[in-house]
Amino acid sequence: MKKVSDVIRFVRYDMWRVTATEFDGPLKRIGYGIVRTIVLVARGFTSKNLNDTAKSLTYSLIFAIVPILAMVVAVAKGFGVQQVIEQQLNASFLGETNMVPTIMAMVERYLETAQGGLFIGIGILILLWAVYSFFQSVETAFNRIWNVRNSRSVLRKATAYIAIVVLIPVVIVCTAGINIFLDTTVESTIHVEAVHDFLHTTGVQFLQFVLVWLLFICMYIAIPNTKVRFMSALIPGIIMGTLFQLLQMLSVYLIAALSRTSIVYGAFAIIPILMTLLQYTSLLILIGAEMSYAIQNNEEFEYEQDLNSMSRRYKDFIMLYLLHVIVKRFEADELPLTAHELAIRDNLPIRVVNQLLSRMVETGVLREVCVEDNEERTYQPALDTHKISIGMVLDRIDAQGTEQFLQATSKEMQAFWKKYLNVKKSHNELNKIFINEL
Repeated sequence: MKKVSDVIRFVRYDMWRVTATEFDGPLKRIGYGIVRTIVLVARGFTSKNLNDTAKSLTYSLIFAIVPILAMVVAVAKGFGVQQVIEQQLNASFLGETNMVPTIMAMVERYLETAQGGLFIGIGILILLWAVYSFFQSVETAFNRIWNVRNSRSVLRKATAYIAIVVLIPVVIVCTAGINIFLDTTVESTIHVEAVHDFLHTTGVQFLQFVLVWLLFICMYIAIPNTKVRFMSALIPGIIMGTLFQLLQMLSVYLIAALSRTSIVYGAFAIIPILMTLLQYTSLLILIGAEMSYAIQNNEEFEYEQDLNSMSRRYKDFIMLYLLHVIVKRFEADELPLTAHELAIRDNLPIRVVNQLLSRMVETGVLREVCVEDNEERTYQPALDTHKISIGMVLDRIDAQGTEQFLQATSKEMQAFWKKYLNVKKSHNELNKIFINEL
């Protein structure tokens, strides 16, 4: 039991009490990062209800799949590559269901309906709105995972979504072209039939994996309305892309097996298999997004439990120390530091550093400065350093937010408030102690 309790304590507390700069070597840092990421993904899976979100995305995808395919086919017609799209659909798991002709017929009818709407353009607007609504649902889910409150503007959304739809047939055509290139190259260089088939099959399958990896990586970078680093999307993209391909292979096997074993029920069994495939695909996508968030924000959760119970005095101490460092560097005419650099300098949790720096910026004690083309913001004093006293800083922090909003307070309470402010002002010896003198 003691070992179990030690493991629980390590996962909940001890593992998070080590900052990125305190690891002895890269292997230990990578090991801690992997365990932390797994814990954060598991926590996010439950706290953010990813399973329920995946179900809602599945239903959105079911309603939007025909409009999306209709737009892809419309774009493909413009490029004159409609047959390539159909060939690639037949090569996917849909080919085993014999549903591609039915889907393409539905797409053709949908396009005819869109072109012949009751009023000019209404059919096209309905088509665009169906696609827009689905992608908006995906973006909302990603923003929720990344704790992003603000979404993109309608114009930026429409531009991004149209670009995605246009790129889909381009990627499909490129895939088909590379497959043909591999086929002709292997055929011209390898004359042994068994070796030829093996190399061709292996090359095509590996290419499919690579393209799916790129698709997932681009999705994790482009969809959230925040800056996602490439390395944060790389690992989730490869892992979830691989699982997606394996899931698709399993679906092909199940559909083929059911079609062979039962003439009557095999066709009906395809529907729940497709529904399950779509749901687990949505779930894989969301788990990958959560993993990407966990990798990029791993350091944000250092000392999480301790920070939640940190005393007001200790928080003020760290804030004043950060201000002291910034002021001293400013007076020494040294380059200003970013929040990450300030955290590394004294092995501080980046989460509390960001919080305290933001609070001092909001109260007008510090200002954010961008150095040259660097996107990361640095921090400098916003006031004369000879006038920044400890008392003044603490007073500004205390006064941040709304005050005296209670409407029905008694006269005794109002009088006490005035006395409290006067006593605090007259007895605050900290106003005589300046940051640059410490």
